[in-house]
Amino acid sequence: MRKIISVFLILVLASQMLWAKPKNPKKVVFLIGDGMGLTQITGAMAHYKGRNAFERFQVIGLSKTASSDNYVTDSGAGATVFSIGKKTYNGAIGVDSSKKESLGLFELLKERNWRTGVVATSSVTHATPAAFYAHVSSRRSEDEIAEFLKRRNCDLAIGGGMKFFLKRKDGRNLLTELNEMGFTVAADTNLVDIKAKKLIYLCADEGMKTMQEGRGDFLQKATKIAMNNLGSDKENYFLMVEGSQIDWGGHDNNFEYMKAELIDFNETINQVLDAAIKDGNTLVVVTADHETGGLSLLENKENKQTFISNYASKGHSGVMVPVFAYGPGAEAFAGIYENNQIFYKFKKLLRITK
Repeated sequence: MRKIISVFLILVLASQMLWAKPKNPKKVVFLIGDGMGLTQITGAMAHYKGRNAFERFQVIGLSKTASSDNYVTDSGAGATVFSIGKKTYNGAIGVDSSKKESLGLFELLKERNWRTGVVATSSVTHATPAAFYAHVSSRRSEDEIAEFLKRRNCDLAIGGGMKFFLKRKDGRNLLTELNEMGFTVAADTNLVDIKAKKLIYLCADEGMKTMQEGRGDFLQKATKIAMNNLGSDKENYFLMVEGSQIDWGGHDNNFEYMKAELIDFNETINQVLDAAIKDGNTLVVVTADHETGGLSLLENKENKQTFISNYASKGHSGVMVPVFAYGPGAEAFAGIYENNQIFYKFKKLLRITK
């Protein structure tokens, strides 16, 4: 009888080991809702009839967003901290508080033969995507930022920004230069599926159209193209996807603009989660660099089933922002922590020892 019980226990343990989820992800999709605080999510999802992606996460944390020189961060410092793990000054891109270039996640992952990419509804040279592949003292230096794609630390970039490649102050055609280096390049407002190991795809002169102007499912399509290309040969990859214009709606104090952008971001998260669940080896992390507008949802006495959106400013605020995680290693993102800890959580999960 004891032998039978022992054999049964061994089989149970073996079964658990066989079906256990891997602790370390082979793919990471890091989604950043620029300017997206809890109030933005609450307001945009309040009467949404579709599937609420945020409710699908079981692991939730809170990130403290202050930069090195300001309690209220900007997107440059707010994204750089995710990339290099160091608090830095507002306006910085991939440099520390002394303006020194610091190795970012993409460069560290390239040393381990991971593939990397960015997708955004802004220009690909805008603060958030730029922080993952560039190192400049000012986020305004977008011509210079574009040149950092020649370092080959970013395999794929999809978004706006044609002017910083084709209408540069120095007169160079940077897309031609990138093509000569082995990148497939495209400058076309109509996004189509292109299969390429290295891809720069620019779909607007600067930022993309708003959802209200008819951008459609660009973010979902671009994210799918990016995931398929980066993982085409079953390679490990890290993809950053930004819902850039959630922030722009906040700066405009335009709730409907923000809402449309956040719903688009929500649908993109749903798409990524569906793929991650099917794959089993993908870590999905969703957060924001900061909150924009000091948004609050006030009582509507004329219709108590809804609310009045109220903005405190046209700038950013210093409140904590949510972090949602799913997949292998997701539990590391629970709790309350400084935003630079997100870098170190990634570094540990991805076994980066440098």
